[in-house]
Amino acid sequence: MSLRTRKILLFLGLTFLINYSMVYVYLALGGKFDNIGIALLGVAYMLVPMTVAIIVQKAIFKETLAAPLGISFKINSWFFFAWFLPPLIAVATMGVSLLFPGITFTPDMSGFFNSLQGTLTPEQIELMKKQLVDITVHPFWLMLIQGLIAGTTINAVFAFGEELGWRGLLQKELNFLGFWKSSALIGLIWGIWHAPLILQGFNYPQHPQIGVLMMTGWTIIMAPLFSYIRLKSQSVIAASIFHGTINATAGLSVLLISGGDDLLVGITGLAGFIVFGIANIGLFVYDRFVTKEPVNEIIKNMEISKSGG
Repeated sequence: MSLRTRKILLFLGLTFLINYSMVYVYLALGGKFDNIGIALLGVAYMLVPMTVAIIVQKAIFKETLAAPLGISFKINSWFFFAWFLPPLIAVATMGVSLLFPGITFTPDMSGFFNSLQGTLTPEQIELMKKQLVDITVHPFWLMLIQGLIAGTTINAVFAFGEELGWRGLLQKELNFLGFWKSSALIGLIWGIWHAPLILQGFNYPQHPQIGVLMMTGWTIIMAPLFSYIRLKSQSVIAASIFHGTINATAGLSVLLISGGDDLLVGITGLAGFIVFGIANIGLFVYDRFVTKEPVNEIIKNMEISKSGG
Protein backbone atom coordinates (compact mmCIF):
# COMPACT_ATOMS: atom_id res chain seq x y z
CA MET A 1 0.00 0.00 0.00
CA SER A 2 1.45 3.37 -1.03
CA LEU A 3 2.09 6.22 1.38
CA ARG A 4 -0.61 8.28 -0.36
CA THR A 5 -3.20 5.50 0.04
CA ARG A 6 -2.36 4.99 3.69
CA LYS A 7 -2.72 8.70 4.38
CA ILE A 8 -6.08 8.91 2.59
CA LEU A 9 -7.49 5.85 4.35
CA LEU A 10 -6.23 7.01 7.74
CA PHE A 11 -7.75 10.46 7.28
CA LEU A 12 -11.10 9.12 6.09
CA GLY A 13 -11.22 6.32 8.66
CA LEU A 14 -10.62 8.64 11.61
CA THR A 15 -12.92 11.37 10.29
CA PHE A 16 -15.88 9.07 9.67
CA LEU A 17 -15.33 7.15 12.91
CA ILE A 18 -15.30 10.31 15.02
CA ASN A 19 -18.15 12.08 13.22
CA TYR A 20 -20.50 9.11 13.04
CA SER A 21 -19.74 8.26 16.69
CA MET A 22 -20.57 11.84 17.72
CA VAL A 23 -24.09 11.55 16.32
CA TYR A 24 -24.60 8.07 17.77
CA VAL A 25 -23.52 9.16 21.26
CA TYR A 26 -25.62 12.33 21.04
CA LEU A 27 -28.74 10.33 20.22
CA ALA A 28 -27.93 7.58 22.73
CA LEU A 29 -27.77 10.21 25.48
CA GLY A 30 -31.21 11.47 24.55
CA GLY A 31 -30.16 14.39 22.39
CA LYS A 32 -32.83 15.90 20.15
CA PHE A 33 -32.55 17.47 16.71
CA ASP A 34 -34.85 20.37 17.53
CA ASN A 35 -32.92 22.36 20.12
CA ILE A 36 -29.65 24.19 20.69
CA GLY A 37 -27.88 20.90 21.32
CA ILE A 38 -27.97 19.97 17.65
CA ALA A 39 -26.55 23.37 16.73
CA LEU A 40 -23.58 22.72 18.98
CA LEU A 41 -23.22 19.20 17.59
CA GLY A 42 -23.27 20.60 14.05
CA VAL A 43 -20.47 23.04 14.85
CA ALA A 44 -18.36 20.31 16.44
CA TYR A 45 -19.12 17.99 13.50
CA MET A 46 -17.71 20.54 11.03
CA LEU A 47 -14.43 20.88 12.92
CA VAL A 48 -13.52 17.19 12.83
CA PRO A 49 -12.10 16.99 9.26
CA MET A 50 -9.75 19.90 10.05
CA THR A 51 -8.63 18.34 13.32
CA VAL A 52 -7.99 14.95 11.76
CA ALA A 53 -6.17 16.52 8.79
CA ILE A 54 -3.79 18.32 11.15
CA ILE A 55 -3.17 15.15 13.16
CA VAL A 56 -2.57 13.01 10.08
CA GLN A 57 -0.45 15.56 8.20
CA LYS A 58 1.61 16.91 11.07
CA ALA A 59 1.61 14.46 13.95
CA ILE A 60 1.54 11.13 12.11
CA PHE A 61 3.24 11.78 8.77
CA LYS A 62 5.51 14.58 10.07
CA GLU A 63 4.81 16.86 7.10
CA THR A 64 4.30 20.62 7.04
CA LEU A 65 0.80 22.07 7.04
CA ALA A 66 0.61 25.49 5.41
CA ALA A 67 1.92 25.06 1.86
CA PRO A 68 0.82 21.45 1.18
CA LEU A 69 -2.72 22.02 2.49
CA GLY A 70 -3.12 25.46 0.95
CA ILE A 71 -3.32 27.54 4.13
CA SER A 72 -2.64 30.90 2.52
CA PHE A 73 -4.11 34.34 3.22
CA LYS A 74 -2.55 35.87 0.11
CA ILE A 75 -5.63 37.50 -1.39
CA ASN A 76 -6.23 37.35 -5.12
CA SER A 77 -9.20 37.75 -7.44
CA TRP A 78 -10.45 34.23 -6.71
CA PHE A 79 -11.16 35.21 -3.11
CA PHE A 80 -13.67 37.78 -4.37
CA PHE A 81 -15.10 35.28 -6.84
CA ALA A 82 -15.62 32.87 -3.93
CA TRP A 83 -17.30 35.62 -1.93
CA PHE A 84 -19.73 37.01 -4.50
CA LEU A 85 -20.68 33.87 -6.45
CA PRO A 86 -22.85 32.29 -3.71
CA PRO A 87 -25.54 35.03 -3.62
CA LEU A 88 -25.68 34.90 -7.41
CA ILE A 89 -26.23 31.15 -7.17
CA ALA A 90 -28.98 31.69 -4.60
CA VAL A 91 -30.78 34.25 -6.77
CA ALA A 92 -30.39 32.07 -9.87
CA THR A 93 -31.82 29.13 -7.90
CA MET A 94 -34.85 31.21 -6.97
CA GLY A 95 -35.31 32.06 -10.65
CA VAL A 96 -35.15 28.41 -11.69
CA SER A 97 -37.59 27.49 -8.90
CA LEU A 98 -40.13 29.91 -10.36
CA LEU A 99 -40.11 27.91 -13.60
CA PHE A 100 -41.61 24.90 -11.80
CA PRO A 101 -45.40 24.42 -11.64
CA GLY A 102 -46.93 25.57 -8.38
CA ILE A 103 -44.08 27.89 -7.41
CA THR A 104 -45.01 31.57 -7.12
CA PHE A 105 -43.10 34.78 -6.44
CA THR A 106 -44.07 36.29 -3.06
CA PRO A 107 -42.13 39.51 -2.41
CA ASP A 108 -44.18 40.01 0.78
CA MET A 109 -42.46 36.85 2.10
CA SER A 110 -45.81 35.14 2.73
CA GLY A 111 -44.42 31.90 1.35
CA PHE A 112 -41.43 32.13 3.67
CA PHE A 113 -43.66 32.65 6.71
CA ASN A 114 -45.82 29.70 5.68
CA SER A 115 -42.71 27.52 5.55
CA LEU A 116 -41.98 28.41 9.19
CA GLN A 117 -45.22 26.84 10.39
CA GLY A 118 -44.35 23.80 12.45
CA THR A 119 -40.92 25.25 13.20
CA LEU A 120 -42.06 28.38 15.04
CA THR A 121 -45.22 29.05 17.02
CA PRO A 122 -47.93 31.30 15.49
CA GLU A 123 -47.03 33.93 18.08
CA GLN A 124 -43.37 33.87 17.07
CA ILE A 125 -44.27 34.19 13.39
CA GLU A 126 -46.56 37.13 14.08
CA LEU A 127 -43.85 38.83 16.13
CA MET A 128 -41.41 38.38 13.28
CA LYS A 129 -43.89 39.91 10.83
CA LYS A 130 -44.40 42.94 13.08
CA GLN A 131 -40.66 43.45 13.45
CA LEU A 132 -40.21 43.42 9.68
CA VAL A 133 -42.90 46.06 9.20
CA ASP A 134 -40.71 48.58 11.06
CA ILE A 135 -37.73 47.95 8.78
CA THR A 136 -37.43 50.37 5.86
CA VAL A 137 -35.09 48.11 3.87
CA HIS A 138 -36.49 44.87 2.43
CA PRO A 139 -35.30 41.81 4.41
CA PHE A 140 -33.81 40.37 1.21
CA TRP A 141 -31.14 43.06 1.19
CA LEU A 142 -30.50 42.72 4.90
CA MET A 143 -30.06 38.96 4.53
CA LEU A 144 -27.73 39.52 1.58
CA ILE A 145 -25.51 41.92 3.52
CA GLN A 146 -25.53 39.75 6.63
CA GLY A 147 -24.73 36.69 4.52
CA LEU A 148 -21.75 38.36 2.86
CA ILE A 149 -20.39 39.49 6.21
CA ALA A 150 -20.92 36.11 7.86
CA GLY A 151 -19.46 34.33 4.85
CA THR A 152 -16.05 35.89 5.39
CA THR A 153 -16.09 35.77 9.19
CA ILE A 154 -17.79 33.29 11.50
CA ASN A 155 -19.14 31.04 8.75
CA ALA A 156 -15.76 30.90 7.02
CA VAL A 157 -14.09 29.88 10.28
CA PHE A 158 -16.36 26.87 10.73
CA ALA A 159 -16.29 26.09 7.01
CA PHE A 160 -12.49 25.94 7.32
CA GLY A 161 -13.11 23.07 9.72
CA GLU A 162 -14.35 21.08 6.76
CA GLU A 163 -12.29 22.57 3.96
CA LEU A 164 -8.88 21.85 5.45
CA GLY A 165 -9.87 18.20 5.27
CA TRP A 166 -11.72 18.05 1.94
CA ARG A 167 -9.99 20.69 -0.18
CA GLY A 168 -6.79 20.67 1.87
CA LEU A 169 -5.49 17.20 2.61
CA LEU A 170 -7.85 15.13 0.46
CA GLN A 171 -7.56 17.43 -2.56
CA LYS A 172 -3.77 17.24 -2.36
CA GLU A 173 -3.69 13.48 -2.13
CA LEU A 174 -6.25 12.90 -4.91
CA ASN A 175 -4.86 15.41 -7.40
CA PHE A 176 -3.22 12.56 -9.32
CA LEU A 177 -6.68 11.56 -10.59
CA GLY A 178 -7.08 14.85 -12.45
CA PHE A 179 -9.49 17.66 -11.72
CA TRP A 180 -12.89 16.22 -12.61
CA LYS A 181 -12.34 12.73 -11.20
CA SER A 182 -10.83 14.02 -7.95
CA SER A 183 -13.64 16.55 -7.55
CA ALA A 184 -16.30 13.87 -8.08
CA LEU A 185 -14.68 11.50 -5.58
CA ILE A 186 -14.30 14.22 -2.95
CA GLY A 187 -17.91 15.21 -3.53
CA LEU A 188 -19.07 11.62 -3.07
CA ILE A 189 -17.12 11.25 0.19
CA TRP A 190 -18.31 14.64 1.37
CA GLY A 191 -21.94 13.72 0.77
CA ILE A 192 -21.72 10.38 2.59
CA TRP A 193 -20.03 12.17 5.48
CA HIS A 194 -23.21 14.26 5.92
CA ALA A 195 -25.48 11.18 6.10
CA PRO A 196 -26.00 10.94 9.89
CA LEU A 197 -27.12 14.56 10.06
CA ILE A 198 -29.32 14.34 6.96
CA LEU A 199 -31.10 11.28 8.36
CA GLN A 200 -32.05 13.39 11.37
CA GLY A 201 -33.62 16.09 9.23
CA PHE A 202 -30.84 18.45 8.19
CA ASN A 203 -31.43 20.17 4.83
CA TYR A 204 -34.24 17.75 3.91
CA PRO A 205 -36.55 17.66 6.96
CA GLN A 206 -39.49 16.49 4.83
CA HIS A 207 -37.52 13.66 3.16
CA PRO A 208 -34.60 12.58 5.40
CA GLN A 209 -34.01 9.18 3.75
CA ILE A 210 -34.14 10.41 0.16
CA GLY A 211 -32.27 13.43 1.43
CA VAL A 212 -29.12 11.35 1.90
CA LEU A 213 -29.08 10.58 -1.83
CA MET A 214 -29.97 14.18 -2.69
CA MET A 215 -27.25 15.57 -0.46
CA THR A 216 -24.66 13.23 -1.93
CA GLY A 217 -25.69 14.17 -5.45
CA TRP A 218 -25.57 17.84 -4.50
CA THR A 219 -22.07 17.65 -3.02
CA ILE A 220 -20.85 15.80 -6.12
CA ILE A 221 -22.24 18.43 -8.48
CA MET A 222 -21.05 21.25 -6.23
CA ALA A 223 -17.53 19.91 -5.56
CA PRO A 224 -15.91 21.05 -8.85
CA LEU A 225 -16.56 24.70 -8.00
CA PHE A 226 -15.01 24.26 -4.56
CA SER A 227 -11.96 22.47 -5.97
CA TYR A 228 -11.54 24.98 -8.78
CA ILE A 229 -11.56 27.91 -6.38
CA ARG A 230 -9.11 26.15 -4.06
CA LEU A 231 -6.70 25.32 -6.88
CA LYS A 232 -6.90 28.60 -8.81
CA SER A 233 -6.60 30.71 -5.66
CA GLN A 234 -3.89 28.42 -4.29
CA SER A 235 -5.67 28.70 -0.98
CA VAL A 236 -8.05 26.60 1.08
CA ILE A 237 -9.07 29.87 2.75
CA ALA A 238 -10.81 30.97 -0.46
CA ALA A 239 -12.68 27.66 -0.53
CA SER A 240 -13.69 28.27 3.09
CA ILE A 241 -15.07 31.70 2.17
CA PHE A 242 -17.03 30.11 -0.68
CA HIS A 243 -18.37 27.43 1.66
CA GLY A 244 -19.20 29.89 4.42
CA THR A 245 -20.96 32.32 2.09
CA ILE A 246 -23.02 29.57 0.47
CA ASN A 247 -24.24 28.53 3.90
CA ALA A 248 -24.96 32.14 4.87
CA THR A 249 -26.85 33.14 1.71
CA ALA A 250 -28.68 29.89 0.93
CA GLY A 251 -31.86 31.28 2.49
CA LEU A 252 -32.10 33.89 -0.26
CA SER A 253 -33.10 31.14 -2.69
CA VAL A 254 -36.39 30.49 -0.87
CA LEU A 255 -37.08 33.83 0.84
CA LEU A 256 -39.35 35.24 -1.86
CA ILE A 257 -41.10 32.15 -3.21
CA SER A 258 -44.03 30.00 -2.18
CA GLY A 259 -44.69 26.34 -2.90
CA GLY A 260 -42.60 23.26 -3.52
CA ASP A 261 -40.74 21.14 -1.00
CA ASP A 262 -37.16 20.51 0.11
CA LEU A 263 -36.51 18.19 -2.85
CA LEU A 264 -37.60 20.79 -5.39
CA VAL A 265 -36.68 24.33 -4.30
CA GLY A 266 -33.68 25.87 -2.56
CA ILE A 267 -30.03 25.39 -3.44
CA THR A 268 -30.08 21.79 -2.16
CA GLY A 269 -33.21 20.98 -4.17
CA LEU A 270 -33.65 20.25 -7.87
CA ALA A 271 -33.48 23.96 -8.67
CA GLY A 272 -30.04 24.13 -7.06
CA PHE A 273 -28.90 21.05 -8.95
CA ILE A 274 -29.79 22.76 -12.23
CA VAL A 275 -27.95 25.96 -11.31
CA PHE A 276 -24.80 24.12 -10.19
CA GLY A 277 -24.97 21.97 -13.31
CA ILE A 278 -25.01 25.10 -15.49
CA ALA A 279 -22.17 26.53 -13.39
CA ASN A 280 -20.11 23.40 -14.05
CA ILE A 281 -20.66 23.77 -17.79
CA GLY A 282 -19.49 27.38 -17.53
CA LEU A 283 -16.48 26.27 -15.50
CA PHE A 284 -15.55 23.68 -18.15
CA VAL A 285 -15.83 26.20 -20.97
CA TYR A 286 -13.83 28.80 -19.04
CA ASP A 287 -11.07 26.36 -18.15
CA ARG A 288 -10.92 24.83 -21.63
CA PHE A 289 -11.13 27.93 -23.82
CA VAL A 290 -10.58 31.09 -21.77
CA THR A 291 -8.09 30.78 -18.93
CA LYS A 292 -4.38 30.90 -19.63
CA GLU A 293 -3.73 28.49 -16.76
CA PRO A 294 -5.94 25.37 -17.03
CA VAL A 295 -6.58 23.73 -13.70
CA ASN A 296 -4.95 20.44 -14.69
CA GLU A 297 -1.73 22.35 -15.39
CA ILE A 298 -1.88 23.67 -11.82
CA ILE A 299 -2.40 20.12 -10.56
CA LYS A 300 0.50 18.86 -12.68
CA ASN A 301 2.81 21.50 -11.22
CA MET A 302 1.65 20.65 -7.70
CA GLU A 303 2.37 16.97 -8.28
CA ILE A 304 5.83 17.78 -9.65
CA SER A 305 6.54 20.00 -6.65
CA LYS A 306 5.31 17.30 -4.28
CA SER A 307 7.56 14.67 -5.80
CA GLY A 308 10.51 17.05 -5.78
CA GLY A 309 10.94 16.72 -9.53
